[in-house]
Amino acid sequence: MITVSLCMIVRDEVETLGRCLSTVCDLVDEIIIADTGSVDRTKEVAASFGARVFDFKWMDHFAAARNFAFEKASMSYIFWLDADDVLEEVDRFRFQKLKERQDFDFDYVSMPYHLTLDEKGQPVHYQRRNRLVKRQCKFMWHGAVHEYLAVGGNGLHSDIAVTHRKIKPYSDRNLQIYLKCKARGEVFEPRDQYYFANELYDHGRNEEAVEQYQIFLDSGLGWIEDQIAACYKQAVCYARLNQPDKQIQSLVRSLAYDAPRAELCCKLGAFFADKQDFQKAIYWYRQATMLERPQDAMGMTDESAWTWLPHLQLCYCYDRIGDISKSKTHHDMAKMYNPTHPSVLYNEAYFAGRSEQQFSAQ
Repeated sequence: MITVSLCMIVRDEVETLGRCLSTVCDLVDEIIIADTGSVDRTKEVAASFGARVFDFKWMDHFAAARNFAFEKASMSYIFWLDADDVLEEVDRFRFQKLKERQDFDFDYVSMPYHLTLDEKGQPVHYQRRNRLVKRQCKFMWHGAVHEYLAVGGNGLHSDIAVTHRKIKPYSDRNLQIYLKCKARGEVFEPRDQYYFANELYDHGRNEEAVEQYQIFLDSGLGWIEDQIAACYKQAVCYARLNQPDKQIQSLVRSLAYDAPRAELCCKLGAFFADKQDFQKAIYWYRQATMLERPQDAMGMTDESAWTWLPHLQLCYCYDRIGDISKSKTHHDMAKMYNPTHPSVLYNEAYFAGRSEQQFSAQ
């Protein structure tokens, strides 16, 4: 069985660290905590789980802190989490089975990261992250903000999910780090350029975000998934700025990078539905229902776009053009995926008030 060091960086995480460690402490052989300046009882909580706690002077650089924690590891593999992450019971079981594999000789293991959940605890937004790495490979973290772990070699895309259960409110910490870098005249690498634009986007600084996304896209550099997401988010900024012509240009630009994703098709469908151009909206929503889902995609996935959302919108669009039969068909499909969604329940009541003759008369 492989041995595992859990490496974490924390600061003032007394509300969440115990919850996190309780879901993983019996699965790992060592816990390394790099504390970047806690003034609460975070260190005491960590010590109660037998963690080795090290102080790390914060320098506005997440990769530096993570690399420091990795350097303290002594087991054959390193696993990392944030304090507001947990392993659910099914994923604890999968993690233990992974450790017990007799043929385990992977350099890295990626795992789905469940970012948001629905009322049933099912993932709505998720992406893959490289989570478990062989220590002797000496993989390094890169980036002051939104850091990433650069890996290579023989990898495994596992089904072990890490679930994000955030309690703290979001702050402008990351944006301020980027703004300081920009004020110092630092030239951003493509990935940082993209994430700087994201921070501006998240804080409603739409005109600045548009400009920074444009710089990133025009460079022709960066990860394809980031290029596609940049087009989506730039389009949202243009919508907020009431510039529909530029909004559609940004959405269409994403088609230059890869085959259309369900997320894009739904965004295009929404664009035309808002304009009451229901035939075009129907075209794009139908495309979303027919796409083959990419396997082991590392980019962000919106589960609703690949399941119930396009059917819900097709229900609406077909109703608007008077095709009640097709509207009801897509309502039934949406209901199959998400029977308790408020819009599905509303449509269920709507169709209950219509006669079967109306459906068959189409």
